[in-house]
Amino acid sequence: MFEVRTRWGKLLLQVVATVFVLPFLFPLIVMVQGSFAGAGWGNYSAVLGVPGFFRFFLNSAIIAIGVIVLVYVVTMLASYGFAKLHIRAREVYFWMLLVCLTLPEVVLLTPLFATTQQLGLYNTYLSVILPLAALQVPFAVLLTRNFINGLPDEMFEAARVDGANSFRGFLYLVIPLTRPIAAAVLIFTLIGAWNDYLMPLVFLQSQDLQTITLVPQFFVGEFSNDQTKVLASAVLTAIPEIVAYLCLQGLFERGLSAGAIK
Repeated sequence: MFEVRTRWGKLLLQVVATVFVLPFLFPLIVMVQGSFAGAGWGNYSAVLGVPGFFRFFLNSAIIAIGVIVLVYVVTMLASYGFAKLHIRAREVYFWMLLVCLTLPEVVLLTPLFATTQQLGLYNTYLSVILPLAALQVPFAVLLTRNFINGLPDEMFEAARVDGANSFRGFLYLVIPLTRPIAAAVLIFTLIGAWNDYLMPLVFLQSQDLQTITLVPQFFVGEFSNDQTKVLASAVLTAIPEIVAYLCLQGLFERGLSAGAIK
């Protein structure tokens, strides 16, 4: 990482960063503008008036929280093991885990469908939570392992000298010191779980279990295609993610800068 000290350097860096951000900001502006086209705020009223909208929102929250908890627990334990514990062939296991990043979600639908049917999990929250968590873990471990590798080994050695075992070292050293990267994992996991469309569509057939990402289907049909309300529903769907990012922005940036590019 580098540090800019002069005023002109900071100004130039700000201009460059703004130019790079604009291509990503433009679609968001178009989405918000399009959501107010036609009926204006009436588009949002129509979306909020969809039967079961708040139930869909709650379902998405339940699934996202379940995925975040699973990913956090598994990621922290796995990353600690890969980074600080002496495990035979741990690099082999680590790269085997990273191979899972190459598996697209759609390829797994058929085996997952058969598995959930056999286990009796079809049309339940777990049929979506477990696969989504499994898909998020490899990338989260990649980020978190680099962060934990940056923690001084002397701290863990001192903890062992004081009589702390590996689990206590994880509990009292890793958990408190990895809050920045944990915030980054939380944001990425929330985005992946909250925005997922395919898994809820396939595995949640009951309307009482459907998620907020399926709301646009109420405005797109054989004889109707109201894009203004689709855009309004997209804006409402994005609000929790924006709020979560704003609340964890400081930790998120620290986590990525310290862990992702070491």
